[in-house]
Amino acid sequence: MAAIKDGASVGYGYLDPNVKDAGVTKIECPGDSTFIAYTTDQSDRIFQVYVPILPKHVWGKDDYTAIANEKFDAPLVGTGPYTLAEWKTGQYVRFVRNPYYWGPKGYEDQVVIQIFSSSDTMVQALKKGEIDYAHNVNPDQFKALQGDPTYVTVAGKSNGWTQLAFNTYGTGTGKTIKGGGPSTQALLDPAFRDALGYAVDKGALVTKVLGGFGDPGTTNIPPVLSDWHVEPDNPRTFNIDLAKQKLDAAGYPLDANGKRLDKQGKPITLRLYYPNTDANYAKSAQFVTVWYGELGITVVSQALDSSALSDLILPKNGAKYDIELWGWSGNPDPNALLQIFRCDAIGNTSDSQYCNPTYDQLYDTQSKQSGDARHATLAQMQNLIYNEAPYDILYYDSNLDVYRTDRFAGWQNMPASGTPMFTYGTLQYTILTNATAQPTATAAPSEAASASAGASAPASQAAQTASPAPSASAAPSDTGSSGGVPVAAVVLVVAVVVVVAGALLLRRRSSASAEDE
Repeated sequence: MAAIKDGASVGYGYLDPNVKDAGVTKIECPGDSTFIAYTTDQSDRIFQVYVPILPKHVWGKDDYTAIANEKFDAPLVGTGPYTLAEWKTGQYVRFVRNPYYWGPKGYEDQVVIQIFSSSDTMVQALKKGEIDYAHNVNPDQFKALQGDPTYVTVAGKSNGWTQLAFNTYGTGTGKTIKGGGPSTQALLDPAFRDALGYAVDKGALVTKVLGGFGDPGTTNIPPVLSDWHVEPDNPRTFNIDLAKQKLDAAGYPLDANGKRLDKQGKPITLRLYYPNTDANYAKSAQFVTVWYGELGITVVSQALDSSALSDLILPKNGAKYDIELWGWSGNPDPNALLQIFRCDAIGNTSDSQYCNPTYDQLYDTQSKQSGDARHATLAQMQNLIYNEAPYDILYYDSNLDVYRTDRFAGWQNMPASGTPMFTYGTLQYTILTNATAQPTATAAPSEAASASAGASAPASQAAQTASPAPSASAAPSDTGSSGGVPVAAVVLVVAVVVVVAGALLLRRRSSASAEDE
């Protein structure tokens, strides 16, 4: 299910690669509890990608365009433990128990995702008991709540990163955009991009921007995907002098005024844009501006609304940028993050405009492999992207989550190095119990266990934007009961709203995207 010719995509470009990479050719349901999927090969990737089931009797009459434009208003039919009952944009999303769910039932009858415009407001609601779980608080708030028995703090690994994406439009194709594209041909040169990588102190970014909750970035498969992540064969280290030497050797000298020149003899000034949804982006941009300045390269940075930035980087709109500072988050299978470097991702999910047929061939090869064979191919792909540097991955952010222990028990990190909520699957909603009926200490992970969850990385790479901060009363009140279980609602929160603009879906790891659930 690839993007259709007019540029639209099913799921705004989010579902397309998952469906395509699953390789499903036919589905059979010989019984009420039996589902058989036939695939193009014997790889196991179908078990790790999101392949939504679209009922033929509902959607079979529509083409791709109609489905892509569908609003999917609540209430919606679903097969999970909870189904969407109400969605107030910028305020909350309310899910209710699915009476037909086949699996175990959790203690809660409703799950409400409350949306806040600021982390401060969110944490205040947590302290007041208006919410039970706060997703991605800032490092200072996280540290302040550590040690308080009312809360459990979890620094969990996230499947994503924050990166500098260089505009390499024309690489591998020779194409140009009249009046658009990168401002200097230097960005098309891997040697130039490689040299810039030595000018970024990623350890300092983790310490000074993330408060220590993260890991320095390297390759385009995050460490949380431990089966597939490899460190680069030839890693770059922070060394301004070496960066200068490499620029000189690659043909980018300084002029008499200390300005770095491209091969056309023009001083290099790079336009850097980032979304206005996270203070960490602005902080990181400031550091990069200073470090590049030491090389004689001027950086002019600007914050934009997420939708405006999404539009700006699309080639059809001119792609008038040099560097995009943003982030991604992926799926349990690495393909979701790998596909953004494919040639056919340009104009859709690509924010570097990178194209290399060798990479595409490796991508197709690994999609049919499993185990050690796939690991070896993925190692080649990670090293290729690292060496050619269409990206400079700054850091793998951590998810800093905090939940109360006085109402619900049974929280479990998924995976063990992750967080209880906003990860993968539906288990988190089905294992919660009544904290007043079960000692919290036996269900909630200890502080030591939380710390061992890791301080590391996306990703939704979800695009985000701020929204007005609703009061706790904006969420619907708890109603109804199920099987004699007391009425309860888990109120989960995110600091920002996931926003999808055009055909480009950037999922920032600090938000709860559709993927996270």
